[in-house]
Amino acid sequence: MDRKTKEKVVAELHDRLRGVKLAVLTTYSGLDVERLTVLRRNLGKADAELRVVKNTLLRIASEGTDLSVVKDSLKGPLALVMTKGDVVEPAKVLVDFAKKNAEVEFKAGVLDGKILTKDQLNALSTLPSREVLLAKLLSVMVGVQASLVNVLSAVPRGLVQVLQAYREKKEQAI
Repeated sequence: MDRKTKEKVVAELHDRLRGVKLAVLTTYSGLDVERLTVLRRNLGKADAELRVVKNTLLRIASEGTDLSVVKDSLKGPLALVMTKGDVVEPAKVLVDFAKKNAEVEFKAGVLDGKILTKDQLNALSTLPSREVLLAKLLSVMVGVQASLVNVLSAVPRGLVQVLQAYREKKEQAI
């Protein structure tokens, strides 16, 4: 690669890395093109991107971004998985693919500027998706309101029932 091409790659990669929520460095040695393409396709469906970049270019591009905290892990052939959207789906795709392919090993990860360990990435992959979490939160919020309405209406309802019983008792007495 000539110098202008390298500068262009670094500038483009720096722009992509600026808004990334999740970035994971993985090994890919030993994977054939077919399996790497399957991984790329699955990550694309999860709104993530897999890039193979030279470590020196990635080190330069990561300056001033959240990924700069894992500079020490940039050794050997690595692939970079990054996403700006939901972080759970790409993590699930990566963990599932790594279970089936021993060649893929997690080297380092960054989630919103914080370093992720392999165990934390596995834990992240077990979480429900953002939509499921929002649905659960909404159901809890609606349930609280319904419970509040029931509690608040219990006092007038009790009063009405007492009055009804008193009226029936008076009617029987006549």
